[in-house]
Amino acid sequence: MIPILLALAAVQTSPAPPLIPPDPRRSPTPERQATPAPAQAAEPEVPPEIADRYRACLDLIRATPERAIEMASAWRVEGGGSYARQCLGLAYVALERWEPAASAYEQAARDAQAANDPRRADFWVQAGNAWLAGDEPTRAVLAFDAALATPNLTDPLRGEVHLDRARAMVALGNLPTARQDIDRALQLVASDPIAWYLSAALARRENDLDRAQTDIRRALELAADNPDVTLLAGTIAGQRGDMAEAERLYRRVAEGAPNTEAGRAAQASLATLREVEVDAPAGASPPQPTPAQQPEPPRQSR
Repeated sequence: MIPILLALAAVQTSPAPPLIPPDPRRSPTPERQATPAPAQAAEPEVPPEIADRYRACLDLIRATPERAIEMASAWRVEGGGSYARQCLGLAYVALERWEPAASAYEQAARDAQAANDPRRADFWVQAGNAWLAGDEPTRAVLAFDAALATPNLTDPLRGEVHLDRARAMVALGNLPTARQDIDRALQLVASDPIAWYLSAALARRENDLDRAQTDIRRALELAADNPDVTLLAGTIAGQRGDMAEAERLYRRVAEGAPNTEAGRAAQASLATLREVEVDAPAGASPPQPTPAQQPEPPRQSR
């Protein structure tokens, strides 16, 4: 019995996914933000008269983002509008200068709104994710609310924005509102495995392990090969006392994705489980389980 309790404590204290992890599709890297989100309608083509300049700016971001800031700033002064501001935001993102990046995206959204440009919702989302990356969840919520207020927003994109807003609400400690946002997202993007993954993570935070198990199983059905989903499934199984299933899932991640953050967390969890199984002294009193110590999440989504 004692080794089992020690193993349970090990699962609860070993590395695991963040309590509400970032949505990997929302990474604020230039490569991801230069293209429309999966759930969004196709982005309007860049006008031919500025296409070369826009592409040159994006290429410069990958090579020398500091020079891209200079280029985009000059282009903005010359009337480059939302395209110049988007390039400016991407350059700041490349340097992890989150506040000016968010400000550039917000102004791009306002320019797009004035021009009735459908990209304005995506700019607001990019701004919100930059604010989240900069530890400004209150400003992130305002940006996500602006995105949700955009007319004719598609249901898939609306669902994705609710997921982003939920992450901001968790950062603010507002779990009830985060749950409302995630439940709304599940209605709109029920086939999205990341929505179920985030819902399971929130349920775990809410100490609702039954719902956490139900939701992570659904995520696994939709994305069986996703190491982050599988890692969280292992953690939830362990917290429910199913150590054999936890070990099986951790091993699957450790062997299938050894060089990822999830793979390294799974390897650490397996090592901890082995230690308590081998080293637990007979008759020793088990340590009291404590809340999981989560690793710092990546700087952020979209």
